Amino acid sequence: MDHQRHGCRPAGRHGRVPKSDGHRGGISAFVVEADSPGITVERRNKFMGLRGIENGVTRLHKVRVPRENLIGREGDGLKVALTTLNAGRLSIPAMASGSAKWSLKIAREWSRERVQWGKPIGKHAAVAGKISFIAATCYALEAVLELSGQMADEGRNDIRIEAALAKLWSSEMACVIADELVQIRGGRGYETAESLAARGERAVPVEQAVRDLRINRIFEGSSEIMRLLIAREAVDAHLTAAGDLANPKADFRQKAKAAAGASGFYAKWLPQLVFGEGQLPTSYREFGRLATHLRFVERSARKLARNTFYGMARWQAALEQKQGFLGRIVDIGAELFAMSAACVRAEAQRVADPVQGEQAYELADTFCQQATLRAEALFDALWTNTDSTDVAVASDVLEGRYVWLEEGILDQSEGTGPWIASWEPGPSTEANVARRFLTAPER
Repeated sequence: MDHQRHGCRPAGRHGRVPKSDGHRGGISAFVVEADSPGITVERRNKFMGLRGIENGVTRLHKVRVPRENLIGREGDGLKVALTTLNAGRLSIPAMASGSAKWSLKIAREWSRERVQWGKPIGKHAAVAGKISFIAATCYALEAVLELSGQMADEGRNDIRIEAALAKLWSSEMACVIADELVQIRGGRGYETAESLAARGERAVPVEQAVRDLRINRIFEGSSEIMRLLIAREAVDAHLTAAGDLANPKADFRQKAKAAAGASGFYAKWLPQLVFGEGQLPTSYREFGRLATHLRFVERSARKLARNTFYGMARWQAALEQKQGFLGRIVDIGAELFAMSAACVRAEAQRVADPVQGEQAYELADTFCQQATLRAEALFDALWTNTDSTDVAVASDVLEGRYVWLEEGILDQSEGTGPWIASWEPGPSTEANVARRFLTAPER
């Protein structure tokens, strides 16, 4: 095994096993021991946040992996990777929920303690709105975590969409919460915990929370990639139904045949989007005052499907290039998913504990009101936006049309190295900076 890997510590790897007599070969998963001969950690990476992470540039040169280190069967590597992918993505909502809980605690305590203009800052509307957002979203984050985790525990065959939505929405909202907490804390939110402690104040690491949470929008699938992956699943049925209708290379006869097939699919599918439970005033009445939100979710889900169809009809195969449109489709779906999770959790709490359940209803109701505003704004932006202008301007920027705008600055990174470092296979010429962890007898 010859390889250089940026941003990992050897533990599990995938490799292609050649097909041979008695071996089906294919992509397979292995456990690679970190102290195996040929493995060198050449650099230890440093990041904006997560300062304690074990992450570096690792070179593998002629590393031999014994057969018993195979995970599963030969050729099952991709299956193993996809199976663990959902679990990895669901770890992000757990971190987001925990961070939101801590942010709520700090916001509550600080906003009662800090007095401005004769009353605690939490009593001022500008700050009260932020506290309300943090509390309501904190509740929804835990609801999304519980619902998606329950789905995973039930062993459902496919929760890719749910896991991806949970990861995407939770990572985005946790960052917004942390940013709002910085604003509530003011200059102290921007100050490090060490600095606060040094001058005799409580060491609250708000700025660290911002730094540590930021990576969640990048790893386990960046938010942009997640939106495209989820959107692909959303439009897959349309692409399948459309067939050659969406193929710009298909001739008239092929398109006519595809149109006949698609008409049968849409003749059954489209009428289902006209009317649903969301139109009935008594639907979901077991959820009390939250029923109105679930009716909104149901109506919006059908509206979302209709808009997806309109996009498919308008752009056909070019829809996959309309990433702004697809991203908003996914973001609407994520808000609806979170609203549903919050309502379901609140009702479960009401049944288990009427007192706490009433408080849960208040939080779920507040969250759904806030999420409704976001969803409606996203619906409006599906067709009223600057996407085409943005793409054109970005193209001009890349071509240097506005390079004069960059005049007057000093870029200290120039001359420090290439954008992407080159790599050549072979043995390492660097010192191995891997940490060595002592076993119990050695300690």
